[in-house]
Order: sequence, then C-alpha cells, then structure tokens
Amino acid sequence: MEQLFEFIGNHPFLVGAFLLTFALFVRNEVVRGGRVVTPQELVNLVNRDGAVVIDVRDAKEFAQGHIVDAVNVPHAALGTRVGELDKYKSKPVVVACKMGQHAGPAGTVLRKAGFENVARLKGGVTGWLNDNLPVVKG
Repeated sequence: MEQLFEFIGNHPFLVGAFLLTFALFVRNEVVRGGRVVTPQELVNLVNRDGAVVIDVRDAKEFAQGHIVDAVNVPHAALGTRVGELDKYKSKPVVVACKMGQHAGPAGTVLRKAGFENVARLKGGVTGWLNDNLPVVKG
C-alpha cells in the first residue's frame, strides 16, 4: 500500500490521466444506449408502464424463442427500419439481444431517432432464460 502512495506521489499526471480515461469510459458505457434493466425490472415495466421490447436478434433466433409481444428488428437493419418503430416513441422501450452486446449500440440508434425512454436488457434474452422467464416460439 505504501508503494501505491509513493507511485501516486511520483507520477501525479500519469495517475490523473488514468483516472480521467477511466471516468470517460464509465460515462460512455452509462450513456451508450440507455440504462440497464434486469429481467424482473422488465416484467414490471411491461406490466406497469406498457413498455415495448425491441428484440434486435436475427429472425431465425427470434423465431426460436422470444419475449412475449417483443418486436423483432434485426440489429443490422435497425438503422434503415427505425421508422417502423415510431409508434412506440411515447412508451418506454427496452432493447434485447442475445447476450447484451448489441443492445447498447441499438439503443443509441433509437435515442438518435428521437426515442427518449430507452433501456437495455441486462444479459439479453440469455439472461431472461437464465431467470426461467417465459418465451414464445414462432
């Protein structure tokens, strides 16, 4: 511990640059596509606030099992098909993908298109299934 304080004292600019970079990284992750909601929070949002789930997996994965009433717009096509989702702008929107990697960038696309209340599903549909929550096929 003493060496840590000595290092900080000897290299204040290096430590400051690291802390600034870390803070900017954290800020970017937080802003990047909305807040993160757990599967249980999603259930509450849908039941209480009428939230809409936008599933950005491809059509084949979507057909194998998806959250009830989810709307499928594949991630690759979201930029060109975002207009199809305009009717949901007044509702909370939760973006879901397979494991959570595509939900952030998809949320950013939605926010740039004017969606104000955007969140992403923590763990994606995989997290949903791991919590033993229901899916529908087809």
